[in-house]
Parts: sequence; C-alpha cells; structure tokens
Amino acid sequence: MADKPAIVLVHGFWGGAAHWANVILELDKRGYDKIHAVENPLTSLADDAERTRKMVKQVDGPVVLVGHSYGGAVITEAGDLPNVTALVYIAAFAPDAGESPGQISQENPPAAFENIAPDSDGYLWVKPDKFHDSFAQDVSREDALVMAVTQKAPLGSTFGDNVTAPAWRAKPTYYQVSTEDRMIHPDNERRMAQRMNPRKIIELDASHASLASRPTEVCDLIELAARETAG
Repeated sequence: MADKPAIVLVHGFWGGAAHWANVILELDKRGYDKIHAVENPLTSLADDAERTRKMVKQVDGPVVLVGHSYGGAVITEAGDLPNVTALVYIAAFAPDAGESPGQISQENPPAAFENIAPDSDGYLWVKPDKFHDSFAQDVSREDALVMAVTQKAPLGSTFGDNVTAPAWRAKPTYYQVSTEDRMIHPDNERRMAQRMNPRKIIELDASHASLASRPTEVCDLIELAARETAG
C-alpha cells in the first residue's frame, strides 16, 4: 500500500495509550507513519467516545480504528465517522445497542473477576499483586509490574454505560480472540465476534494483554483490515 491509512489505537480499562507500545513499534517497522493512540479519561462511555471522535476527526484521510478491551466498546460507539474504514477488536468488548461491558461480563464472568476491587472514590482497580496473573500472564514479570503500577482505573459506573448505535453494524470488522483471557471470558469474545459477522476472526493463545505479548499477529490483523478497506 503506497498510501497507508492512519491507525488510531484505543486503549481499555486499566491501561493507557502506552499499552500499545509494542504494536506501535511493529506498525512503524511496517511503514505506517500515521499512528495515533487515544488517551481516554475512562470516566464514561460518552466521554471516551467523544475523545476518540475528536482524534479521528483530526485525521485527513482514511482511518482504521482499533480497540482493546473496553476500547472495543468505545470504537463501537465512536466508529461511525465517515473516514473510518474498518473496526479492529483486540480481545475487546463489542456491545450491541443497549448493552454494556458490565452486562456482558456478568452473563459469563471472567476468571479474574474477583481480582477487581473499588476504591473509596468509585474507581475500579485490578489488585496490584494479582495484575500479572489476571491481566498479562504471558508477559514478563517486569513488564506486568509496570502495567500494574501505572494502571489507569475507570470509574465503576463506566462498566454500566450502554452502547447506543453500534458502528459494527455498518463498518467492516475484524476480531482477535485471546483464548487464555482472564479479564473477558474467551467465550464472550467469540460470541461478540461471531454476531458481528466479521471479515476475519483470529484466535491467539494469549492473555488479555495480547497487544503486548503478540504484537506481530495483532498487527497482521490490523494490516489486513487496512489493506482490504483502505487500499
């Protein structure tokens, strides 16, 4: 692709834009020079979707919008902009209209659900001593420690925010399932992926943090979306 589209990366709960570090480096090696990573406040789905829309609107040209974890709900809500050519979900929530991430999780709780705890201000945290085992068991202890210490906690109420008009009903979609995910049940990922009728589903033997542990395969999927929809 002589003129590659922009890639806009949207993080989820308990992480910030820097969680995409390995994906950013891999995309750069592949010649993508228009890479953006949204830093969402994680205060409500409406706030996060608006922040993401603002970044996408700054891009002149086609955008492949990529969401990890709760970031999938964000791109579902914000991905209807005309220059968005594809939605890529990385071990992510993909709610339908009237659904929330919390509702989906309650229907099939993930293995690490008990390792999430609220603080006195209403923010939800992954217990630091459980972060490696819960979120990123396939990265090094050192990398998981940094993730745990720098985790970005969402307001608990954000879990209950419903999607209004899911962009995946109108845009080409791609989905990566993490088969060893302990933060979103892998069967929930499969169900959400299949009902979107995506152009491609891949399964990786990976934790929830597949963007950190399997950046090559994640970028293969992003590149497929870019090639098929924005070429």
